[in-house]
Amino acid sequence: MRPGLLAEVLGEPPAPDGTWEREAGYLSTAALRRGIPPEELAARVRALDGVGAVAVTGRGFLHITVDTPGELLEEPFTPVPFEDPWPDLPRTWDNPGFVVRYGHARAAAVIRWAADLGVPTGAFRPETLTGPHDRAVLRLLAELPGRRTSRDPGWGTYLPRLALAYHDAVEHAPAVPLGDLLPEPVHTARVRLAEAVRVVLPGPERI
Repeated sequence: MRPGLLAEVLGEPPAPDGTWEREAGYLSTAALRRGIPPEELAARVRALDGVGAVAVTGRGFLHITVDTPGELLEEPFTPVPFEDPWPDLPRTWDNPGFVVRYGHARAAAVIRWAADLGVPTGAFRPETLTGPHDRAVLRLLAELPGRRTSRDPGWGTYLPRLALAYHDAVEHAPAVPLGDLLPEPVHTARVRLAEAVRVVLPGPERI
């Protein structure tokens, strides 16, 4: 399920809820904001392919679970409107600017390595992105639609969080096969993940 489709039905982007390690969920207050009976809006959302369940909670919040969170990578990604305020030095993990720029460069490197090692690109299988490190990056990418419509998107704190999650994914969920192993569908999906991160994080292609 793509967030864009949910937003069309809800009338606004839903907010990702929880860690997504076990279950990918969104929380929406659209029924309250639009004055629509919550059960009526919930029924519209349930009719969408890829929605696992919809529960009405509290004063009318909708909690929506999706079957395949990796489908959000099928949506277009664009750079965030953020001017890098951080110094170039020191190039350590204590400098959020380095963390973000290195995240961009690392995603670019993953894409190059995957091409060199013959990892297929293009069509991918989003259902293969089930690992906790893949899910952590997807969870943060799912915040983008809501942040883009917010008066205070908080890019300065968001981008380092996304970069750190991606650094963990590179270390623990590689997008290229190890040793003499052949590429698998999950590698193609992780290259697509790298492509999204590369677009969102500002930075150079190499560091």
